[in-house]
Amino acid sequence: MARTTESDLAPQELRVLVAVADSGGFSAAAQALGLTQSAVSHSVRGSERKIGAVLFERGRTGARPTPAGQKAVSHARRVLRLLTVLTAEARSAARPDPAQGPLRIAAFRSAALHLLPPVLQRLRARHPGIDPRVRIVREVGRGTAGEVADGKADVAIATLGGTMPFAPGLVASGLFEESYALVHAAGHAAPRSLPLVDWAENCGSYTRDWWAAQDWIPKATVEAEDDGAVLSLVGAGQGMAIMPTLSLAAAPPSVEITDLGPTRPTRQVGYVTTSELAGSAAVRSLLRELRTAVPHGLHNPGHGA
Repeated sequence: MARTTESDLAPQELRVLVAVADSGGFSAAAQALGLTQSAVSHSVRGSERKIGAVLFERGRTGARPTPAGQKAVSHARRVLRLLTVLTAEARSAARPDPAQGPLRIAAFRSAALHLLPPVLQRLRARHPGIDPRVRIVREVGRGTAGEVADGKADVAIATLGGTMPFAPGLVASGLFEESYALVHAAGHAAPRSLPLVDWAENCGSYTRDWWAAQDWIPKATVEAEDDGAVLSLVGAGQGMAIMPTLSLAAAPPSVEITDLGPTRPTRQVGYVTTSELAGSAAVRSLLRELRTAVPHGLHNPGHGA
């Protein structure tokens, strides 16, 4: 049997690291954990000694993770989550349905609005012991996949195929492909002459080449906060937009959708999880529902892990 060594971090030490990172300071972490500040400081110093790196920058305003600390905290969250899954699945192993406990899902806005509701409805009906918890995360930068990498989510609904690689230890698979379309006020005679309305999450690296080749698309003159605001502005005649299918699922009658032709850009939507959690009962149950939940008008590329 493998023995622990003096360099191994105990679960309580991991909890302290996460608490300091989440609360922004030793005092706040101590309060959250029901410990004294000196106990938290002692635990962090012990973890730093075992790892051999400074994990937090201490200052008058609190404590911030160093680059080494960010890595340590991300792994700590994932290890603590696995310990929770271990306990839950061991306890429920003899039950008819072993899928139990909280299931943390990160999703970008249009997926949370138009993809997840029927998926979660079926998941709850088939596995009443699962407690889905959804967070909407902007799909920019590290996006929803970053939530999984940081141990803040078990599964992410993400856009795949971008230029930013996923962190080591993550697994991803496509669910469906969605096309982009031109969106404008209904009845407008020359929609391509309108100013462009856009938002930060739209048209990332998966459409950049197509976008750059279109000399009729002007620089955005209106930047909205999200795709819902874009649709409202477009429906009011304030411009045109180029939007993916999921964002158009609830387009109002004031909006007209025009196909961009055979060379239209597309993006792949899929899921991201960790290699460890991919085998857990709750995550497997969610993935089964997701694979059969291709929204109307979208194409399933036949990918699956």
